[in-house]
Amino acid sequence: MSLGPLMLDIAGTELTADDREALCHPLAGAVLLFARNYREPTQLAALTASIRALRTPALLIGVDHEGGRVQRFREGFTRLPSAHALGRGILEDRRGTLALAQTAGWLMAVELRAAGVDFSFAPCVDLDYGLSQVIGDRAFHKDADAVAALAAAFAAGMRETGMAATAKHFPGHGAVVADSHVTLPVDRRDLADMEADLRPYRLLIANHLQAVMAAHVVYTQVDALPASLSHRWITGILRHELSFHGCVFADDLTMGGAAAFGDIVTRARTSFAAGCDMLPICNDRQAVCTVLDHFKPGNMNPASQARLMRMRAHGQAPEGLAGMPRWREAVAAMAVLTESAA
Repeated sequence: MSLGPLMLDIAGTELTADDREALCHPLAGAVLLFARNYREPTQLAALTASIRALRTPALLIGVDHEGGRVQRFREGFTRLPSAHALGRGILEDRRGTLALAQTAGWLMAVELRAAGVDFSFAPCVDLDYGLSQVIGDRAFHKDADAVAALAAAFAAGMRETGMAATAKHFPGHGAVVADSHVTLPVDRRDLADMEADLRPYRLLIANHLQAVMAAHVVYTQVDALPASLSHRWITGILRHELSFHGCVFADDLTMGGAAAFGDIVTRARTSFAAGCDMLPICNDRQAVCTVLDHFKPGNMNPASQARLMRMRAHGQAPEGLAGMPRWREAVAAMAVLTESAA
């Protein structure tokens, strides 16, 4: 059995019969975990082990765990600073700030890997235009070169642990006010005016970025479809013009930003045809059942399969974090940042 193109969620802290049935479907390829799936680290490790035991090859396991407002696992994990807190010193102390960003990426990844999670949807590389509340302090900085450098450092820290980085939200969510979780944001800039938003992607791709998540934002001067459903954006610009060869995730297809573009099966077909390798469908079990019953993607592209398999964490999972001097030093460094940002 190969990995399917759907990323699904589960109900709680243990697998239910319904969860097992959905995850054993050939279209399933990954699981996205949420705060409701977490109680404490030992429980999480048991849950991820039970997910992996369901089938071969094992399903991928991911989570949104950036730091700041977006950190699904709290008690028992280090409280991570927001991207803004990590990046605010970049103009005064570039070397020290980049070192902190790399430390944050390493710490986030090593704690997740210890609990059996393959990857986190991080870093966020949207620019801080001061417009988007849903992005806000999730952005490292307003300057594209600063964002690129900070994201590269954060990704390097993740890579040290064997975890793939996922840059989001391609090609940029920072210049729109609307929240794509609940409605459709529209960005009316010409493609030439979006060069700053694309600059972090150019640098990260040159540094072997493993994955990108596409935004539910319509850029009217480029395509009538949101980037997550757009062949022009995914295959034309990202794959061909930017020469990206890694895995492409759509943002969750149940979100409000995608809802105007057909029913859930139509959205899945459109996103898949646009070139996305993995389609998250979460927080709506009826939508999951509908897609499992009616979405027929055909044979999986071997290149897409290879891209998905590279999202699996590699190397020995860490054990005994509390006994690692580097872990203790990283925790102390992050505590200073989170306290100063409070």
